[in-house]
Amino acid sequence: MTPDELARLTGYSRQTINKWVRKEGWTTSPKPGVQGGKARLVHVNEQVREYIRNAERPESQGETPALSGDAPLEVLLVTLAKEMTPVEQKQFTSLLLREGIIGLLQRLGIRDSK
Repeated sequence: MTPDELARLTGYSRQTINKWVRKEGWTTSPKPGVQGGKARLVHVNEQVREYIRNAERPESQGETPALSGDAPLEVLLVTLAKEMTPVEQKQFTSLLLREGIIGLLQRLGIRDSK
């Protein structure tokens, strides 16, 4: 993921993500098709996930990370699925297959049970 994509998904600024990349020595690679060598992709492994989960947020931002409304739903869902453990992924898949999207939305209180 690019630092900008990580920033949108986590609620942190792109500058903060780039600072962590340098400070923590996260694995990156050049972004294909971009000239100049500045654009990088961050390899989101368990080390990166754990660091972001444990990062303290400034008081003004509260307890919950603000997810950007600009992040496409598909990207957000895939990213969240990758954050799940294999057991959680299996249980979530079973829930979706058993109840479908309508059942999931009803459980979340997004859709009325008509």
